[in-house]
Amino acid sequence: MRLFLKSRSRTVPESQDHEQDLKSSGGAWTSLTVWRKSLLLSCKGFTVIDTNGDLVFRVDNYAGRQEELTLMDGSGKPVLTLCRRRKKLKVLADNWLVFEGEGGDPVSSSKKPICCVRKHFNILQPNVRVLAHVYRGPSDKMCAFMIEGSYARRSCRVVDDSRMVVAEIKRKDAINGGASFGLDVFHLIIRPEFNPSFAMAIVLLLDEMFS
Repeated sequence: MRLFLKSRSRTVPESQDHEQDLKSSGGAWTSLTVWRKSLLLSCKGFTVIDTNGDLVFRVDNYAGRQEELTLMDGSGKPVLTLCRRRKKLKVLADNWLVFEGEGGDPVSSSKKPICCVRKHFNILQPNVRVLAHVYRGPSDKMCAFMIEGSYARRSCRVVDDSRMVVAEIKRKDAINGGASFGLDVFHLIIRPEFNPSFAMAIVLLLDEMFS
């Protein structure tokens, strides 16, 4: 999974709004604009563009509550498939398996997931700032990444096991006192060595878990 999480795409120039923050973190980060709307009129989903206005990712959902999500690149090719993990007993915590490419049913597929993402739930040790954990495998006990913050406010960060921030979700501010973008348009900012498609997959799962 570590190889996959490293960025295989080029970084793009940063917008002026985030230039100071990104410089302080060192290196050129990737800045994407996420629009919580599908390009297809009959679907719900996401449209993601870079700072050049090019389509980078898209998601088109035809149903309400999703058991499987497909993240596609700008040309419509599946990049990642996210599957809700099925369990015999219902649990309060949402669990998802992430597969490369198209398909990857947790029951029938021979594909192995690249990671597992679990919604944080602990009655004995509640932590309202922790949203979810990313594990290298479904049976792993130690998490590789942790997502903190508030997705409802579009203010989240993904940190690794050394507490280094590898990705952030931030609200898109209005320009020169213009109309607010609200919660449906926001920024996804990604450290160079972190894979942008996996960062976007985290956005999709947060939306499923907390919307």
